Amino acid sequence: MTGRISIDLFSTLDGVQQAPGTPDEDREGGFVFGGWQAPLLDDIAGAQVWEGIEAMDALLLGRKTYDIFAAYWPQQLDGSDSPIARKFAEIPKYVASRSAIDLPWRGSELLGDDLPAAIADLRERHANVHVIGSIDFSRTLVREGLFDVLNLWIHPIVIGAGKRLFPDDGPPVGLTLLEPPVSSEKGTVLLRYGPGGDVRTGDMTAPDRGV
Repeated sequence: MTGRISIDLFSTLDGVQQAPGTPDEDREGGFVFGGWQAPLLDDIAGAQVWEGIEAMDALLLGRKTYDIFAAYWPQQLDGSDSPIARKFAEIPKYVASRSAIDLPWRGSELLGDDLPAAIADLRERHANVHVIGSIDFSRTLVREGLFDVLNLWIHPIVIGAGKRLFPDDGPPVGLTLLEPPVSSEKGTVLLRYGPGGDVRTGDMTAPDRGV
């Protein structure tokens, strides 16, 4: 079995992925737009997100996102009927961190220091591993080509400064669209990409372009 590593990110139109869920999710850098995704969520986008969560058999997170999830999702099992909380409770959680950390969430395990080897091991152990959020860690996976699918939900909002998967000083990355985009009622578009190799350039004025 060779499993698949999928990265799930919610993004503004100008590429900001910081703190989509709540105002206090991540205020690093003085970020004041936490919770920007909430007014734009609809049934179509929600169904797309749940489809991915339902199919995953392991969760892979960066340290900061793990801390956020570990503080929130276990609490949603108490007296509520959250299918997401139940799913997360059932599957293994892997955490990428450069230092030893507490892992209070049941079923959590620290990823090994050798990232390519650790990812290869996860592919052997699981069929569908999803990385949710975890911008810094996701940036490393994309840069190193250690992913299979990038699920990018683009929302119709522009907020300026904030954390991005593709920063101005990041390396060039080629991507391949895996399937036609899907749009939701409120204008969110799901783009599903795979690795696309090296970035190529061309000449739009060349004769064979008909320009």
